[in-house]
Amino acid sequence: MIARRFQGRGEAQDDLQQVALLGLLKAIDRFDPERGVRFSTFAVPTIVGELKRHFRDKGWMVRVPRSVQELRSEIKIAISHLTQELGRSPKVHEIANRVGCHAEQVLEALDARTAYRSDSLDAPGSIDDAAVIDGLGASDREIETVVDRIEVQDLLAALPPRERRILVLRFFGSLTQSEIARHVGVSQMHVSRLITETLARLREQLGADNDEVVSPQHDPARGLA
Repeated sequence: MIARRFQGRGEAQDDLQQVALLGLLKAIDRFDPERGVRFSTFAVPTIVGELKRHFRDKGWMVRVPRSVQELRSEIKIAISHLTQELGRSPKVHEIANRVGCHAEQVLEALDARTAYRSDSLDAPGSIDDAAVIDGLGASDREIETVVDRIEVQDLLAALPPRERRILVLRFFGSLTQSEIARHVGVSQMHVSRLITETLARLREQLGADNDEVVSPQHDPARGLA
């Protein structure tokens, strides 16, 4: 019966009953019949305390220090009292003065409220009721090449117009060497030699010893857009 009072707070009912039974065992162990108090009178507060302790220690989605949890409880009571006394919502420094702590600690305890329960990624978001997960960004596999792309962009801009155009047609336009030769008006062999020499010169200027920086996969001509 006591466990049912705490249902609907994100914990399974079976788990709450187990916690309540643990509290019952503690009450049995601590009960002193010689004091003349009914067992139920002693057991109920013990069980309730065990359930509250469970939520305090285990019910947080993100682990929050015990001191912050306790301060949060004090702040909750202080806000209620100050609201009645002042006729308005209390300010942070007023709450801090009431509980005897710094304003920064009050803000930290208030922020801790968001750590108690998390929302599902499948829950509707704020835009067109789309799921929250649909608005999350994905990992960019090419983020590690950003610096290389910036450096290559400057080097490409300094190339002679013909070499620069050939690289654009090859790596940005995905044309074959034969197609590039027709566009530029030279032989396919000459196109192949120009591509090889230009890439070698770019690698040398970048100080790289591998093909990763300026390779077809990394599309060095994108920086020209």
